[in-house]
Amino acid sequence: APSCRIRSRAWSSEPGRRKPRPAHRQPLVKTNGVSGATDLVVMGRVIGPYGVQGWIKARPFTASPDGLLAYRTWWLAAGDDRWCEFAVLEARVHANALVARLEGMNRREEVAPWRGASIGMPRASLPALTAGEVYLADLVGLAVINRSGVKLGRVGSVLETGAHPVLRVAAEARGDEGERLIPLVPAYVDAIDIAGDRIVVDWQPDY
Repeated sequence: APSCRIRSRAWSSEPGRRKPRPAHRQPLVKTNGVSGATDLVVMGRVIGPYGVQGWIKARPFTASPDGLLAYRTWWLAAGDDRWCEFAVLEARVHANALVARLEGMNRREEVAPWRGASIGMPRASLPALTAGEVYLADLVGLAVINRSGVKLGRVGSVLETGAHPVLRVAAEARGDEGERLIPLVPAYVDAIDIAGDRIVVDWQPDY
C-alpha cells in the first residue's frame, strides 16, 4: 500500500507560473467562499508510472495542462482518503497530461501503488473563483433536482471523460436503485448553487 515518507518542500522547477484555473466554467454558479489550509481540493489524478526512474504521469483537472506546475508540493490520496504530501522535484507538460518526479519515488515500483490516486491542493493556495467558475470537487454531495422539482439524487463523484466532466448521480428514492450519468454542460445543467446545496438540471427521471 502507498505510504507517506517525504514531507520536504524542495523545488527546482520554473518559478512564477500562474496558479491553475478551474476546468469548468458555467454562467450560473454561486459559491460559498469556504477556504482553509487543511481543506484539500482534488485538482488531478495520477494515471500511473512514466518510465522506469520513478516519474509519474498525471491528468490535471485544470483549464490548461500546465495548471499544477505552479505548486512545489502535491498531496496524493490513494483509496483510503489519507493524504500524503510530496515535494515536486521536476514537472513538465507531456501532451495533454503532466509528468513529474516526486521526492521519494525513484523507481517504477514505488509509483505503481499510487495509480489512480487523487492529487489535491490546499484550497487556501488556489486562486479565488470568479463568477461562472466552480471546483469540480465541490459538486460532490450536492442534490440534483430537475426543472420540475424532482430530486434525482446526489452527486457521488465527477467523472473526467476527456470531452467534458460527467456527474455521477446516486439515486436516493426508494425503488430507484440505479445511478445517472449527466454531462456537466450547459445543455443539461441549468444552475449550480453550492451555497444552496443543489444543482438544477434539464433531465427526466426516466432518462
